[in-house]
Amino acid sequence: MRKHSFNALLCLAAGIAVATVSCKKDNVSSTKPDAIPTETLAKIEALGFSSADVHKFGDDYIVEGDIRLTEADLNSKYTGPVLRVASSEQYRTTNLVTGTPRTITIKVASSLGSAYVAGTDTAIARYNALGLAITFSRITSGTANITISGFNQGPSGGYITLGSSGFPTSSGNPYSSILMNTNSQAYGSNPNVLYVGSVIQHEIGHCVGFRHTDYFDRSYSCGGTATNEGASSVGAIWIPGTPTGADANSWMLSCSNGGNRTFNANDVIALNYLY
Repeated sequence: MRKHSFNALLCLAAGIAVATVSCKKDNVSSTKPDAIPTETLAKIEALGFSSADVHKFGDDYIVEGDIRLTEADLNSKYTGPVLRVASSEQYRTTNLVTGTPRTITIKVASSLGSAYVAGTDTAIARYNALGLAITFSRITSGTANITISGFNQGPSGGYITLGSSGFPTSSGNPYSSILMNTNSQAYGSNPNVLYVGSVIQHEIGHCVGFRHTDYFDRSYSCGGTATNEGASSVGAIWIPGTPTGADANSWMLSCSNGGNRTFNANDVIALNYLY
Protein backbone atom coordinates (compact mmCIF):
# COMPACT_ATOMS: atom_id res chain seq x y z
CA MET A 1 0.00 0.00 0.00
CA ARG A 2 1.29 3.49 -0.83
CA LYS A 3 0.43 7.14 -0.55
CA HIS A 4 0.99 9.38 -3.53
CA SER A 5 1.29 13.12 -3.04
CA PHE A 6 3.79 15.90 -3.53
CA ASN A 7 5.21 15.07 -0.12
CA ALA A 8 5.18 11.31 0.27
CA LEU A 9 4.75 7.96 -1.38
CA LEU A 10 3.98 5.17 1.05
CA CYS A 11 3.50 1.55 0.35
CA LEU A 12 2.36 -1.33 2.47
CA ALA A 13 3.56 -4.82 2.16
CA ALA A 14 2.12 -7.80 0.53
CA GLY A 15 3.79 -11.11 0.00
CA ILE A 16 3.72 -14.46 -1.73
CA ALA A 17 4.95 -17.98 -1.12
CA VAL A 18 8.30 -17.07 -2.64
CA ALA A 19 8.25 -13.37 -1.93
CA THR A 20 7.51 -10.79 0.68
CA VAL A 21 6.27 -7.35 0.04
CA SER A 22 7.36 -4.10 1.60
CA CYS A 23 5.88 -0.68 2.14
CA LYS A 24 7.68 2.40 1.08
CA LYS A 25 7.72 6.16 1.38
CA ASP A 26 9.56 8.80 -0.57
CA ASN A 27 10.51 12.38 0.23
CA VAL A 28 13.75 11.14 1.77
CA SER A 29 17.30 11.34 0.55
CA SER A 30 19.38 8.28 -0.17
CA THR A 31 22.22 6.99 -2.27
CA LYS A 32 21.65 5.72 -5.79
CA PRO A 33 20.79 2.01 -5.76
CA ASP A 34 23.31 -0.45 -7.17
CA ALA A 35 22.84 -1.62 -10.74
CA ILE A 36 21.01 -4.95 -10.90
CA PRO A 37 22.89 -7.68 -12.83
CA THR A 38 21.28 -8.86 -16.07
CA GLU A 39 21.30 -12.45 -14.77
CA THR A 40 19.29 -11.37 -11.71
CA LEU A 41 16.75 -9.52 -13.86
CA ALA A 42 16.31 -12.65 -15.98
CA LYS A 43 15.60 -14.73 -12.85
CA ILE A 44 13.02 -12.16 -11.72
CA GLU A 45 11.27 -12.38 -15.09
CA ALA A 46 11.35 -16.19 -14.95
CA LEU A 47 9.36 -16.06 -11.70
CA GLY A 48 6.64 -14.02 -13.44
CA PHE A 49 7.55 -10.58 -12.10
CA SER A 50 8.43 -7.40 -13.93
CA SER A 51 12.15 -6.65 -14.20
CA ALA A 52 11.50 -2.90 -14.46
CA ASP A 53 12.43 -0.64 -11.54
CA VAL A 54 14.16 -3.31 -9.43
CA HIS A 55 15.91 -2.12 -6.25
CA LYS A 56 18.20 -3.73 -3.68
CA PHE A 57 16.77 -4.21 -0.16
CA GLY A 58 19.63 -5.42 2.01
CA ASP A 59 20.52 -8.79 0.50
CA ASP A 60 17.10 -9.00 -1.22
CA TYR A 61 15.44 -7.31 -4.19
CA ILE A 62 12.31 -5.16 -4.33
CA VAL A 63 10.28 -5.76 -7.50
CA GLU A 64 7.02 -4.21 -8.77
CA GLY A 65 7.21 -1.54 -6.11
CA ASP A 66 6.71 -3.66 -3.01
CA ILE A 67 7.48 -7.37 -3.43
CA ARG A 68 10.64 -8.63 -1.75
CA LEU A 69 12.54 -11.54 -3.31
CA THR A 70 15.45 -13.32 -1.65
CA GLU A 71 18.34 -14.96 -3.46
CA ALA A 72 16.75 -18.32 -2.59
CA ASP A 73 13.53 -17.18 -4.28
CA LEU A 74 15.42 -16.17 -7.41
CA ASN A 75 17.10 -19.56 -7.62
CA SER A 76 13.90 -21.54 -7.06
CA LYS A 77 12.06 -23.27 -9.87
CA TYR A 78 8.28 -22.87 -9.90
CA THR A 79 6.44 -25.63 -11.80
CA GLY A 80 2.79 -25.04 -10.83
CA PRO A 81 0.11 -23.11 -12.72
CA VAL A 82 0.39 -19.36 -13.13
CA LEU A 83 -3.04 -17.74 -12.79
CA ARG A 84 -3.80 -14.49 -14.54
CA VAL A 85 -7.18 -12.81 -14.45
CA ALA A 86 -8.91 -9.82 -15.99
CA SER A 87 -8.93 -6.40 -14.39
CA SER A 88 -11.38 -6.67 -11.50
CA GLU A 89 -11.57 -5.09 -8.10
CA GLN A 90 -10.91 -7.55 -5.28
CA TYR A 91 -8.31 -10.31 -5.55
CA ARG A 92 -7.29 -13.28 -3.47
CA THR A 93 -4.44 -15.75 -3.67
CA THR A 94 -4.86 -19.43 -4.56
CA ASN A 95 -4.09 -20.48 -0.97
CA LEU A 96 -6.41 -19.37 1.82
CA VAL A 97 -6.63 -20.02 5.55
CA THR A 98 -8.47 -23.30 6.14
CA GLY A 99 -9.94 -25.12 9.14
CA THR A 100 -12.48 -22.42 9.86
CA PRO A 101 -13.93 -21.38 12.16
CA ARG A 102 -10.62 -20.72 13.85
CA THR A 103 -8.88 -18.12 15.95
CA ILE A 104 -5.58 -16.80 14.64
CA THR A 105 -3.21 -15.71 17.38
CA ILE A 106 -0.91 -12.71 16.99
CA LYS A 107 2.05 -11.78 19.16
CA VAL A 108 3.92 -8.46 19.13
CA ALA A 109 7.63 -8.68 19.82
CA SER A 110 8.64 -7.11 23.13
CA SER A 111 11.16 -4.93 21.29
CA LEU A 112 8.37 -2.98 19.60
CA GLY A 113 6.91 0.11 21.22
CA SER A 114 3.45 0.68 22.64
CA ALA A 115 2.15 2.20 19.37
CA TYR A 116 2.69 -1.14 17.63
CA VAL A 117 0.87 -3.02 20.40
CA ALA A 118 -2.03 -0.56 20.35
CA GLY A 119 -2.01 -0.63 16.54
CA THR A 120 -2.25 -4.42 16.58
CA ASP A 121 -5.20 -4.27 18.97
CA THR A 122 -6.87 -1.72 16.66
CA ALA A 123 -6.45 -3.96 13.63
CA ILE A 124 -7.69 -7.03 15.52
CA ALA A 125 -10.80 -5.19 16.76
CA ARG A 126 -11.67 -4.12 13.22
CA TYR A 127 -11.51 -7.69 11.90
CA ASN A 128 -13.35 -9.22 14.85
CA ALA A 129 -16.18 -6.70 14.55
CA LEU A 130 -17.14 -8.27 11.19
CA GLY A 131 -18.18 -11.63 12.68
CA LEU A 132 -16.05 -13.67 10.26
CA ALA A 133 -15.21 -17.37 10.46
CA ILE A 134 -11.68 -16.28 11.34
CA THR A 135 -11.09 -14.21 14.44
CA PHE A 136 -7.88 -12.79 15.85
CA SER A 137 -6.47 -12.70 19.37
CA ARG A 138 -3.27 -11.07 20.63
CA ILE A 139 -1.23 -13.20 22.98
CA THR A 140 1.79 -12.26 25.09
CA SER A 141 3.41 -15.68 25.56
CA GLY A 142 3.77 -18.92 23.67
CA THR A 143 3.95 -19.41 19.92
CA ALA A 144 1.55 -17.33 17.82
CA ASN A 145 0.23 -17.98 14.33
CA ILE A 146 1.51 -14.54 13.31
CA THR A 147 4.40 -12.74 14.97
CA ILE A 148 4.89 -9.00 14.48
CA SER A 149 8.55 -8.07 14.75
CA GLY A 150 10.57 -4.93 14.13
CA PHE A 151 13.51 -3.99 11.97
CA ASN A 152 15.33 -0.70 11.60
CA GLN A 153 16.24 0.41 8.11
CA GLY A 154 16.59 3.87 6.68
CA PRO A 155 15.93 5.04 3.12
CA SER A 156 17.26 3.18 0.11
CA GLY A 157 16.82 4.19 -3.50
CA GLY A 158 14.58 7.10 -2.53
CA TYR A 159 12.17 4.94 -0.52
CA ILE A 160 11.85 3.63 2.98
CA THR A 161 10.28 0.28 3.75
CA LEU A 162 7.35 0.43 6.20
CA GLY A 163 6.60 -3.26 6.61
CA SER A 164 6.30 -6.64 4.95
CA SER A 165 4.26 -9.83 5.13
CA GLY A 166 3.28 -12.79 2.97
CA PHE A 167 0.48 -15.05 1.80
CA PRO A 168 -1.07 -18.23 3.31
CA THR A 169 0.80 -21.50 3.05
CA SER A 170 -0.32 -24.49 1.00
CA SER A 171 -1.24 -26.21 4.29
CA GLY A 172 -3.92 -23.58 4.99
CA ASN A 173 -2.14 -21.56 7.65
CA PRO A 174 -1.76 -17.77 7.59
CA TYR A 175 1.61 -16.29 6.75
CA SER A 176 3.49 -16.32 10.04
CA SER A 177 5.42 -13.04 10.05
CA ILE A 178 4.79 -9.32 9.78
CA LEU A 179 7.80 -7.00 9.90
CA MET A 180 7.36 -3.34 10.84
CA ASN A 181 10.02 -0.67 10.38
CA THR A 182 11.00 1.10 13.60
CA ASN A 183 13.20 3.68 11.86
CA SER A 184 12.05 7.20 12.73
CA GLN A 185 11.79 8.08 9.04
CA ALA A 186 9.13 5.39 8.57
CA TYR A 187 6.51 6.35 11.19
CA GLY A 188 8.15 9.27 12.96
CA SER A 189 9.41 9.47 16.52
CA ASN A 190 5.87 9.30 17.93
CA PRO A 191 3.93 6.86 15.68
CA ASN A 192 0.22 7.51 15.19
CA VAL A 193 -1.64 4.44 16.50
CA LEU A 194 -4.42 4.58 13.89
CA TYR A 195 -1.90 4.82 11.06
CA VAL A 196 0.22 1.96 12.44
CA GLY A 197 -2.98 -0.03 12.99
CA SER A 198 -4.05 0.54 9.39
CA VAL A 199 -0.69 -0.75 8.14
CA ILE A 200 -0.96 -3.84 10.34
CA GLN A 201 -4.57 -4.34 9.22
CA HIS A 202 -3.35 -4.32 5.61
CA GLU A 203 -0.53 -6.76 6.38
CA ILE A 204 -2.93 -9.15 8.11
CA GLY A 205 -5.00 -9.00 4.92
CA HIS A 206 -2.06 -10.39 2.99
CA CYS A 207 -1.43 -13.04 5.65
CA VAL A 208 -4.95 -14.44 5.10
CA GLY A 209 -4.86 -14.29 1.32
CA PHE A 210 -5.69 -10.84 -0.04
CA ARG A 211 -3.72 -9.23 -2.82
CA HIS A 212 -3.77 -5.51 -3.56
CA THR A 213 -7.15 -4.19 -4.63
CA ASP A 214 -5.50 -2.35 -7.53
CA TYR A 215 -3.37 -5.37 -8.43
CA PHE A 216 -4.07 -4.75 -12.12
CA ASP A 217 -3.01 -1.08 -12.06
CA ARG A 218 -0.98 0.24 -9.15
CA SER A 219 -1.10 3.76 -10.55
CA TYR A 220 -4.72 3.98 -9.34
CA SER A 221 -3.57 4.58 -5.77
CA CYS A 222 0.14 5.27 -6.29
CA GLY A 223 0.18 7.55 -9.32
CA GLY A 224 2.86 7.29 -11.96
CA THR A 225 2.92 4.69 -14.71
CA ALA A 226 0.23 2.03 -14.83
CA THR A 227 1.72 -1.26 -13.62
CA ASN A 228 0.14 -4.71 -13.37
CA GLU A 229 1.72 -6.55 -10.43
CA GLY A 230 1.47 -9.94 -12.13
CA ALA A 231 -0.23 -13.01 -10.71
CA SER A 232 3.04 -14.94 -10.37
CA SER A 233 2.85 -18.35 -8.70
CA VAL A 234 0.33 -17.41 -6.00
CA GLY A 235 -2.55 -16.33 -8.22
CA ALA A 236 -4.77 -13.26 -8.36
CA ILE A 237 -8.35 -14.48 -8.40
CA TRP A 238 -11.33 -12.13 -8.56
CA ILE A 239 -13.68 -12.34 -5.58
CA PRO A 240 -17.34 -12.60 -6.69
CA GLY A 241 -19.66 -9.88 -5.44
CA THR A 242 -17.07 -7.13 -5.68
CA PRO A 243 -17.25 -4.59 -8.50
CA THR A 244 -15.03 -4.69 -11.54
CA GLY A 245 -12.65 -1.80 -11.88
CA ALA A 246 -10.88 0.11 -9.14
CA ASP A 247 -12.40 0.91 -5.76
CA ALA A 248 -11.66 3.99 -3.67
CA ASN A 249 -10.44 3.72 -0.07
CA SER A 250 -10.07 -0.08 0.04
CA TRP A 251 -7.89 -1.32 2.89
CA MET A 252 -5.90 -3.36 0.36
CA LEU A 253 -5.00 -0.56 -2.07
CA SER A 254 -1.33 -0.58 -3.01
CA CYS A 255 -0.78 2.94 -1.68
CA SER A 256 -2.14 4.37 1.54
CA ASN A 257 -3.50 7.82 2.25
CA GLY A 258 -0.81 8.26 4.88
CA GLY A 259 -3.21 7.90 7.77
CA ASN A 260 -6.17 5.97 9.09
CA ARG A 261 -7.82 3.59 6.57
CA THR A 262 -10.10 0.68 7.39
CA PHE A 263 -12.56 -1.52 5.46
CA ASN A 264 -14.92 0.00 2.92
CA ALA A 265 -18.23 -1.66 1.95
CA ASN A 266 -16.69 -3.77 -0.83
CA ASP A 267 -13.88 -4.93 1.48
CA VAL A 268 -16.52 -6.28 3.85
CA ILE A 269 -18.19 -8.13 0.97
CA ALA A 270 -14.86 -9.69 -0.01
CA LEU A 271 -14.00 -10.72 3.57
CA ASN A 272 -17.42 -12.27 4.10
CA TYR A 273 -17.18 -14.15 0.81
CA LEU A 274 -13.87 -15.76 1.75
CA TYR A 275 -14.38 -16.16 5.50
